[in-house]
Amino acid sequence: PLPPARRCPPLRAAEPLLFLATLALGLQGPLATQYLWERLGAERGYSGPNASSPAGCGNGSAADPLRQEVEVLVSHWNLCINLGGFFVGLFSVTLFGPWSDSVGRRPALVLPAVGMALQAAIYLLVMYLQLHVAYFLLGRVLSGLMGDYNLILASCFAYVADTSDKHTRTFRVAVLEACLGIAGMLASIGGGQWRKAQGYINPFWLVLAASLAAALYAAFCLQESVKQQKPAKLFTLSHYKAVCRLYTAPEHLSSRRKLTLYSLAFFLLVTVHFGTKDLFVLYELGSPLCWAADLIGYGSAASYLAYLSSLGGLRLLQLCLEDTWVAEIGLLSNVSGLVVISLATTTPLMFTGYGILFLSMAATPVIRAKLSKLVGEAEQGALFASVACVEGLCSLVATGVFNSLYPATLHFMRGFPFLFGATVLLIPAAIIGWIEIWDSDPDYSHFSDASLSPADG
Repeated sequence: PLPPARRCPPLRAAEPLLFLATLALGLQGPLATQYLWERLGAERGYSGPNASSPAGCGNGSAADPLRQEVEVLVSHWNLCINLGGFFVGLFSVTLFGPWSDSVGRRPALVLPAVGMALQAAIYLLVMYLQLHVAYFLLGRVLSGLMGDYNLILASCFAYVADTSDKHTRTFRVAVLEACLGIAGMLASIGGGQWRKAQGYINPFWLVLAASLAAALYAAFCLQESVKQQKPAKLFTLSHYKAVCRLYTAPEHLSSRRKLTLYSLAFFLLVTVHFGTKDLFVLYELGSPLCWAADLIGYGSAASYLAYLSSLGGLRLLQLCLEDTWVAEIGLLSNVSGLVVISLATTTPLMFTGYGILFLSMAATPVIRAKLSKLVGEAEQGALFASVACVEGLCSLVATGVFNSLYPATLHFMRGFPFLFGATVLLIPAAIIGWIEIWDSDPDYSHFSDASLSPADG
């Protein structure tokens, strides 16, 4: 008889999968934008400085009307592509997430990874065959129909919630977020240099390979985390109702109130993270900093290192503090760093701001873990699907608010958007502190632990 086929031993680690998917996404986003810039610019006869040329540092390129036309076109296509992916993904993530609570996490991880690979393949065809850039939108929509990156994010966090107890969950979630930082740092540093050396096509082959590797890992190496799997229809409104029920069910009223408050805190925090990260490069390119490409790379690496330093800081602070106060210290780090950056006029001061942000990513894993403890085991997929949709909304709101605020405030304070972000972060700090204070006061029974759902233990 033939020996049994060898297969990858089952693993209970979602981190490699999230790392591969984030690497693919981190490479794809900036490269696609730069490709749009060069392609649309060439079609209109624009051969001036590229998209990364410093603006406002004496080269005069910012006033070029043809450059402005190309900028508007690139912004238009980026907006169409992102909006298309967001609205399609909004329905698919809230469909697949609750479905995975019944059938298991692995299908909800394989499908979006295959979708990302399909998107990368379409992008490669556009580049090889010089197809119209509208096919980028087609690739994004097809990926969105299969859940896109947001479903991978939701399913990985749900997987960690399935495989961890409430005492270790915060740190496990922080490890996942550290994977986001490491993959993002490698993509941001390596992607730009690779594009300069070999163009766009070779890096996109890595995007395709990383997406396929994520799909294969989920299909053949990842151990299923849902203990009681059962068949469930995919195309049914009950999945959407499961997401709505998280926030509207009358039972365990205090848990639902906390869920809403923590979701609001998460929305504000992530919106500020996305919004300020979008502006860092623009702020560094302009006067008086006028950073060159090497300094911008170091700055990007410093911002991503906050994921790793926050992971180490969170682990140490958990030895002597409750998770809530770890989150408050993380928010204090974030606020202080953004204030320093808003006033930075020299390179040392800018890097000082990056240094103060070393605990800035400690609050998000705490909030994710607290959210997961407020629902039952059979609701983790629905919960993190809703969180993924909130993150998608954060990206859209951050792009609209911060990218509009920056040019509007240039005439009186270039760093005002960072100051604005620091002020907004005071709201989640107040929400988290308020819930903790009310939890610790037995007189307020409707916010006491006694009224939490059984999932909290």
